[in-house]
Amino acid sequence: MLQISQRGQDMPASPIRKLVPYAEAAKKKGTQVYHLNIGQPDIETPKMVLDAVRHSDFKVLEYSHSAGNESYRRKLVEYYHSVGIEVNHNQIIVTTGGSEAIQFGFMACLDAGDEVIIPEPFYANYNGFAVAAGVKVIPVTSSIESGFALPPIEEFEKKITSRTKAIVICNPNNPTGYLYSAAEMEQLKEIILRHNLYLFSDEAYREFCYEGHQVSAMHLKGVDENVIIMDTISKRYSACGGRIGAFITKNQSVLDAAMKFAQARLSPPSFAQIAGEAAIDLPADYFDTTKAEYKSRRDLLVKRLNAMEGVFCPNPGGAFYAIARLPIDDADVFCQWLLESFSHEGQTVMLAPATGFYSTPGLGKQEVRLAYVLNLNDINKAMDCLEAALKVYPGRK
Repeated sequence: MLQISQRGQDMPASPIRKLVPYAEAAKKKGTQVYHLNIGQPDIETPKMVLDAVRHSDFKVLEYSHSAGNESYRRKLVEYYHSVGIEVNHNQIIVTTGGSEAIQFGFMACLDAGDEVIIPEPFYANYNGFAVAAGVKVIPVTSSIESGFALPPIEEFEKKITSRTKAIVICNPNNPTGYLYSAAEMEQLKEIILRHNLYLFSDEAYREFCYEGHQVSAMHLKGVDENVIIMDTISKRYSACGGRIGAFITKNQSVLDAAMKFAQARLSPPSFAQIAGEAAIDLPADYFDTTKAEYKSRRDLLVKRLNAMEGVFCPNPGGAFYAIARLPIDDADVFCQWLLESFSHEGQTVMLAPATGFYSTPGLGKQEVRLAYVLNLNDINKAMDCLEAALKVYPGRK
């Protein structure tokens, strides 16, 4: 009998998307579902970005350079300079989404059996990328009580072994929304220097900071050889379907290795590079309106959640996610029940169980992730549904 690979068996299903069949069934019954489960912004993709694609004029849709169009990489240099990151276009490889940048980093820097330390809860697909690369994820747990701040340095030190090769962070964080402080970034710098580790920094949500500002891993001094940034236009310009990202490092050996993986997949998407290049010419105040909108959504969501009996939600400093602790027995059961068995005035809400964002078994059982990607009116209605659901849920604690 033919069998699939062990890698195929080990590859985890998406905790964000696994409830989709239940949402579809609820909609078929006529129930309106408010989607707070996935980070798909409802902000319109800028018209000038889409127009650049619509008005592109060429007779052959060619491969681009494996590192991406030089014109786009040079424009990216301008963008990164504007946020205090000094790189040149040869230190950037354009990727098929931020996902491919993460994969390139794992494949170029880590061998099968090597370990990466990641503060949990973390973006669930890091698990999938690690499985594909044969890498073992070692979690270090952050706490909802501290708002998911960086775990103490001694907790990292306990996890470091001879197989540890890297630390992975997402800043601002998905799924917690936590924004790492300058002091916390300096602590990470000390660890990677002391133990000669890579620091992979996923900076997909750089622009979405509501108190303070993002300290990039590339703002740290003296760690140019250690730092790799994974980036994407998906959330920045509300262009998730473009599938265009970037892999950035000043470590030439890592760049050379990543480039071989880039050559193996030939080139990143051409139309999306045109869109990404146009996006860099957006007005300087483009993010002001977008950020103000997300901040108002965050403030409403957190206020509504913390007003519910038995619910606790720390105030996230960035991105557009929050994790809340609910008075429930099992988040996976509860989120499925919301779609299968509950409705409030013909409506319900779809959430992501936080269990899928933890690597340590048993954690996150009473937590859910909410993506505040809906307008204020819909967030209010979604919170009405959640509040009503918690009052009648059979597994309330």
